Amino acid sequence: MTPEQLLQKRYWIFDLDGTLTLPLHDFAAMRAELGIPAGVGILEHIELQPEPRRAELNRILDRIELDVARRSEPMPYARELVQTLVEQGCKLAILTRNRRDCVDIVLQRLGLQRCFDPEAIIASGCAPPKPSPDGIHRLLEGWQCRPSEAVMVGDFLYDLEAGRAAGVATVHFAIDRQQRWPEMTDLLLESFEPLLSRQPG
Repeated sequence: MTPEQLLQKRYWIFDLDGTLTLPLHDFAAMRAELGIPAGVGILEHIELQPEPRRAELNRILDRIELDVARRSEPMPYARELVQTLVEQGCKLAILTRNRRDCVDIVLQRLGLQRCFDPEAIIASGCAPPKPSPDGIHRLLEGWQCRPSEAVMVGDFLYDLEAGRAAGVATVHFAIDRQQRWPEMTDLLLESFEPLLSRQPG
């Protein structure tokens, strides 16, 4: 897929952290504080814990996520791309493993809260988390569009796996090229600026 072909899509699903925002999560430190080994999904590990340990871990995770949300900053050209897509009549969504209240904080800090309909924001607790494609299926159903009309944009494997499983195009936004998954990726982007430079007008 080329950037020009990508821009023909009318339905865009964005990951949040590390895609629309600069990556602020220190996942190694998070795992250390939560006692979760590398290679295990944080949400998945917490869900398997018995109470009261599960509630304790969720409180720690909530504190960490809220702190990151309150410090969030936009990825270069992300705001411009989102606003341009909205002006062109595209439908936009957020699909994230973060809490919904954190999503609201981030979008407000980015000045993008009016660009996403509330029902098009799928956060932790709204659907099985990525890499499950359930959130994407829900969005496609709400939009009443075909998978071929949509794209999933994200910076991590879970985003690409969810998109592949749902049958939508996948864009790996890779500001750090040390991790790449070409077999899951239709287009690799290191910046959103090329998409803006190819916008009509």
